Amino acid sequence: MRLATIVHEGREQAAVMTPRGCVPVGAINANLGRAWPTDLFALITRGLSTTLATDADACPADRIIASPQFGPLYRHPRKIWGIGLNYSDHAKDLEAIYPDQPASFIKGDQTIIGPGDTILLPPESERVTAEAELGVVIGRTCRRVSEADALSYVAGYCLILDMTAEDILQKNPRYLTRSKNFDTFFSFGPELITPDEVPDVTSLNVGTWKNGGLHRENVVRNMQFPPATLVAFHSHVMTLFPGDIISTGTPGAVVIEDGDVAECRIGGLGTLLNPVRRPSSVR
Repeated sequence: MRLATIVHEGREQAAVMTPRGCVPVGAINANLGRAWPTDLFALITRGLSTTLATDADACPADRIIASPQFGPLYRHPRKIWGIGLNYSDHAKDLEAIYPDQPASFIKGDQTIIGPGDTILLPPESERVTAEAELGVVIGRTCRRVSEADALSYVAGYCLILDMTAEDILQKNPRYLTRSKNFDTFFSFGPELITPDEVPDVTSLNVGTWKNGGLHRENVVRNMQFPPATLVAFHSHVMTLFPGDIISTGTPGAVVIEDGDVAECRIGGLGTLLNPVRRPSSVR
């Protein structure tokens, strides 16, 4: 099943993506007398069900949206875990030591934007990078789970563009949190793809693109810490809740400037694009 948040009838609401097109969850409720939450975060918290996909298929054709406007999947997760240096090539880019445990950090939800939204370059930084990443969304509360069981707690996967004020980070590694948390520094969407549609997450190819050209790509199986390891590891750090996001690391970061278009492409999952702008003034 593929889920999204779309802008429809003046508000953001959950939708099911089907071969026929996009079906708003509100339309499913109205046509079939259901009571599904119309917010994607609430749907994840409740627990995703294949019945929702069946209901979407039963909706009449006049409730289908052919070309929806996408928003971020949701705006207020309890936490976003970012993972640094999870591919050896990216560690070499930064002349950094390849870590023997996940190099993780937390991002705030004020960083969140969606597909097509603008990445704003802050005046505090002269060198910002965009990083394409595979996102793992937690579907069930988990604490101290094993690596073998970890993926059973996953609601789905998504595309992410994670930004870094790289010049700030390079001044001092203790500035990592600041370098990662400027507004608009985390884009995710356009779809949440449930695990039944991703039989082997380690086979996915993740690519960082800019202005239509490939900067760097790699396969998830080449991560030092694959998704199952990341879920298990962080569940031993703190409880993971439905809707929590783990951004699993990038194959390569590309410098972005005013007028660029940053892009994440993951084979089989889709494409996420965001334009880049440096405002002339910032409030």
